[in-house]
Amino acid sequence: MTDIHLSEQDRAFIEDQVQTGVYENADAVVAAGLRLLGSKEGKVLELRRLLQEGLDDVEAGRVYEYRTAEDLLMDIQQMAASHPPKMGSDH
Repeated sequence: MTDIHLSEQDRAFIEDQVQTGVYENADAVVAAGLRLLGSKEGKVLELRRLLQEGLDDVEAGRVYEYRTAEDLLMDIQQMAASHPPKMGSDH
């Protein structure tokens, strides 16, 4: 296993989390931190993928231009009407 070296500030934070009962022990504090980091990294990767998808669409000319907000709203309403919600969907 890799040795982990913590700053005094990090040690104090972990001790505080355990002493206040937020976590049972230092391992639980570190595990929670790693889960949070993994979740954040996953979200960042997904955002990067979506941004690239949007940039690719623009480059390929897959874009729509609207003169007014009403034109945009009309297009959204037409798309919604042609794609009824699926049964059991929360969206």
